Amino acid sequence: MIRHYPRRVTLAPNLTPIASLVGTWTGTGSGEYPTIDPFDYTETITFEDIGKPFLAYQQRTRSPEGVPMHTETGFLRLPAEGVAEFTIAQPTGHTELCAGVLEIVDGVIELRMSGVVAGTATAKSVEATERRYRLDGDNLRTDFAMAAVGVPMTHHLTSELGRA
Repeated sequence: MIRHYPRRVTLAPNLTPIASLVGTWTGTGSGEYPTIDPFDYTETITFEDIGKPFLAYQQRTRSPEGVPMHTETGFLRLPAEGVAEFTIAQPTGHTELCAGVLEIVDGVIELRMSGVVAGTATAKSVEATERRYRLDGDNLRTDFAMAAVGVPMTHHLTSELGRA
């Protein structure tokens, strides 16, 4: 018989400012871009403490009918006070290296990052990204913009998520 014991994980001290991000968030979102029709989706984001000085990140979206749409995985780091870094891999052939700021005002956590994108030879052209995560209590709002396929930096996605 295999026994599974609960893993005791202690949040790394540098992650204390974003401790309330840890967990799973679900909700709805909408997307638009000049090259596509507007669309709606459901989203699940997980920030997981794995006992290291960064959080593991996973994001998945589905159509309103439940069909998988997008997924990405990565790591969120706070290498210095007020600094946030995200490394993200996507099955579309893209990786994002994002850097920006962490601000906490009146208990509201805000991460704002700009990213450079590398793509495989068959990936669509994405030149840059901007990500914003705003946590106010148990409400997490995400905003995503990108410069892609010849279009300058433009809003693409917004979601409103609650703690699962």
